[in-house]
Amino acid sequence: MHPWLPNSPPEVREKLLRSIGIERVDELFRDIPESIVLRRPLNVGFGRPLSEPEVARLVDRLLSKNRVFRDPPPFMGGGVCAHHVPSLVAEIVRRSEFYTAYTPYQAEISQGLLQALFEYQSLMADLVGMDVVNASMYDMSTAVAEAFLMAARVTGRSRILVPATMNPQHYGVAKTIVEAKGIRLDKVGYDGETGMMDLDDLASKMGSDVAAVYVENPGYLGFFEENVEAVADAAHGKGALLIAGFEPLSLGIVKPPGAYGADIAVAEGQPLGLGLNYGGPLLGVFAVRWDRRLVRQMPGRLIGLTESREGERGFAMILQTREQHIRRERATSNITTNEALAAIAAAVYLSLLGRAGIVRLAETIVLRARYAAKRLSEIPGVEAPVFGSKHFKEFAVRFPCSYRELHKHLLKSGVLGGHYLGTEFPWLGEAALFCVTEVHSKGDIDMLVEKVAEYVEGDA
Repeated sequence: MHPWLPNSPPEVREKLLRSIGIERVDELFRDIPESIVLRRPLNVGFGRPLSEPEVARLVDRLLSKNRVFRDPPPFMGGGVCAHHVPSLVAEIVRRSEFYTAYTPYQAEISQGLLQALFEYQSLMADLVGMDVVNASMYDMSTAVAEAFLMAARVTGRSRILVPATMNPQHYGVAKTIVEAKGIRLDKVGYDGETGMMDLDDLASKMGSDVAAVYVENPGYLGFFEENVEAVADAAHGKGALLIAGFEPLSLGIVKPPGAYGADIAVAEGQPLGLGLNYGGPLLGVFAVRWDRRLVRQMPGRLIGLTESREGERGFAMILQTREQHIRRERATSNITTNEALAAIAAAVYLSLLGRAGIVRLAETIVLRARYAAKRLSEIPGVEAPVFGSKHFKEFAVRFPCSYRELHKHLLKSGVLGGHYLGTEFPWLGEAALFCVTEVHSKGDIDMLVEKVAEYVEGDA
């Protein structure tokens, strides 16, 4: 009998098994092949239940092994980067009216929460230049997958064209989800000098079975797709949709997806006041232009503004496409939760920035990233950035030595360097993806350059 498991006494277990009509617990797992069934007790735990003080000491001991990089902040790229989170964002979202153990999603949630989500949708729609934004998706990878599924449903086609330099994590998640629906992802080549999508290769792969073309702007490797209008024309010319993956803060200095003809736009909302918390929480942004076919096929839910019979303003869920609501088997999505608290944080963050603030912030980021790339390129043998297109906050850097060894040197110096690209894109050689944002000072960047030069020149 286990002191914390109420069904562990033998008499309780036997009663439970009888009630469901089986004799042994093993029968619950009979669909698992015998060849992979574990025939010994799991080697977990400490042989006995631990007391509360013992658990606290154990957790503290484990946490003490973590390394926290605050001075300087991490330079690691890969889609999730270090940004400043105003203290007011955390102060508001931790209020008891918003802060829950489980994200609220049912129709009976409060008017205040509904209004907060409505404000998120409105702010994001204004930023993206699109008409309708949902509230919300898990993260960008699931938003991308849902966009692919949606494009296939709307067009009745089964092929999606994606850039060869697409975020590998997003590609992996999307491929896993859409393959079960018979949707194929085809990669489009890129220009070796600029990194931009190869328009000739795109044209050769366009066909009547293409549901959508997906473009990242800026892309995983940091550069802007400067031919995005031409990509949009190529897609629309064949009756396909254009799906744009964007970086929210970059919209302070570049056209939003709605301005270059995107039908669906998706993004990672992490830069909008979410910080870095051991990989989460993240926020999937999902927007569409006004088209009844698109809006009716949107995943997730929409919050709308209405009036009561007495003329009082009220908020309500106006679209819920999940399977456990009225849509049932006709549901467009089986996502049963969302990132409501993260969406509210993003709304607070955007409200604090305002129109002028996001412009100044984007300018600050791009200038600091450009300075970092320039300084790194001055080190003999270092190529920064690898691609000639304009970049935002992330950029690939190629080194004349083993980057993994260089990274060890940086870690010893208290610097968390770039994300190694050799595994994902081996043809780039010893390259890494760096990210520089508003939290990196000139001194931080100079320190990074000094430590890189120290190793590269010494190694040479």
